Amino acid sequence: MCSEGASEVFGVSRGGKQEGKDTWWWNDEVQRAIKDKKECFKRLHLDKSAANIEGYKLAKRVAKRAVSVAKGKAYDDLYQRLGTKEGEKDIYRMARIRKRKKRDINQIKCIKDGTDRLLVKDEEIMDRWREYFDKLFNGESEGPTLELDDSFDDTNRRFVRRIQEVEIGEALKRMKGGKAMGPDGIPIEVWRCLVVNRAIVWLTKFFNLIFRSNKMPEELRKSILVPIFKNKGDAQSCTSYRGIKLTSHTMKL
Repeated sequence: MCSEGASEVFGVSRGGKQEGKDTWWWNDEVQRAIKDKKECFKRLHLDKSAANIEGYKLAKRVAKRAVSVAKGKAYDDLYQRLGTKEGEKDIYRMARIRKRKKRDINQIKCIKDGTDRLLVKDEEIMDRWREYFDKLFNGESEGPTLELDDSFDDTNRRFVRRIQEVEIGEALKRMKGGKAMGPDGIPIEVWRCLVVNRAIVWLTKFFNLIFRSNKMPEELRKSILVPIFKNKGDAQSCTSYRGIKLTSHTMKL
């Protein structure tokens, strides 16, 4: 429901991969200009009036000019420092950054299997990733499965303390924003943007219902496993990646 409502009100972005850009020349003036341009674009998306169109065009020109001025000044300062030790450090730092960005990790489409054979079919690649992370997280041992007893029965469940609204409120405050979302696509900012008391009341009832019923929605059990390159080793080898699971922000509360 949250996702559908947000899509209707704000629309859906085109997404796509963003190529890394040099930002060492970035300054406060550029930051403000880019922020103003984004705000104008949001207003234009909601209301495509002539005033908003002109406002966005103006903000876009101002941002472009701010970027050009900041880049020119930064490069002038760099050229003046080239003969100094500070300038040499800057050059090496920029070279390292550009080298990392030119590895084109996002363009890697083929992965090697356990015998270094290159896999090109999507199905084979998915199977290889599944096999690799399964061994990484669960190990290769075929030991007996641990059986848990059913000691937490209905009698014990009645004595579990209810989650309080104040606890949900404190948890919302502690949660950091701007984090990658899980499969449900609902960031923690959604709950903060709602009327605070209403969001806290609903979440408190929701979590207490999970405790009472001893059941959790299957959608919230899911996670997205993302391979992150370690910046060393063969980019086509699974062993050069570590896995990060993106889970639902709601369940992190």
